[in-house]
Amino acid sequence: MESVRAVLIDIDGVLTVSWRPLPGAVEALREIRSAGFGVALVTNTTSRTRAVIAGTLREAGFPVDARDILTAPVVTAAHLAEHAPGARCLLLNSGDIAEDLGDVTLVDPEAPEDAEDPDAPEGAAGGPDVVIVGGAGPEFGYAALNRAFRHVRRGARLVAVHRNLYWRTDEGLQLDSGAFLLGLEKAAGVEAEVVGKPSRAFFEAALARLGARAGEAVMIGDDVESDVLAAQAAGITGVLVRTGKYRPDTLRTASGRPDHVIDSFAELPALLRGSVQQ
Repeated sequence: MESVRAVLIDIDGVLTVSWRPLPGAVEALREIRSAGFGVALVTNTTSRTRAVIAGTLREAGFPVDARDILTAPVVTAAHLAEHAPGARCLLLNSGDIAEDLGDVTLVDPEAPEDAEDPDAPEGAAGGPDVVIVGGAGPEFGYAALNRAFRHVRRGARLVAVHRNLYWRTDEGLQLDSGAFLLGLEKAAGVEAEVVGKPSRAFFEAALARLGARAGEAVMIGDDVESDVLAAQAAGITGVLVRTGKYRPDTLRTASGRPDHVIDSFAELPALLRGSVQQ
């Protein structure tokens, strides 16, 4: 840890649960910032834009602004600009993230399909070029999922903002879009392009913002696979917290071992203490 100078932090389940601060989290982030570490809050959250997230966190006492936050929708927009410029996109998501998607062209999800043939070539009936699967919620009903399936079968690219299976709220674990994504992939016979965590590109985007190399960074999260082991695969030191969606059985059955496991984010300053700043 002596060379660490950048800290990547998941939000939901690490700093907050249902947007309420976890004990000691505000004070710990203030201490980390005061010590001079570069900080990036990296989140797969798709229910709020980064500006709204920053405002919510500031109201709770966290020393952050929108520039500190990297959301999966922001990375999705950059991915589409590079790999599918000008594409017409159908967004399946719970929450308004249009602001973070920037110049991405979104089609009306309620527009009639004009008796579209699901096996017609791409571009038929004016359908979307890309189906974007965001975070799950009430919008993930049969009609919406079936429409996404039809467009992907027709040839639209399937892009997933993330593939989280569930997350924790103050009401307990809640199903997320990764569970639906698995069904879409299997039914349509395709594999989604995943751009949020656990993709390597997501972590590289966060490092680029902080001007840090992977060996100079630590990632702290509550999802052992998508947050911690994915970061470690990218060369970043991984720290798992026993809050949020953490469960002992998921750690036991994980595909690897975290570099560090701590009880909560409040313990991170002690883990980092003594690191040499570059």
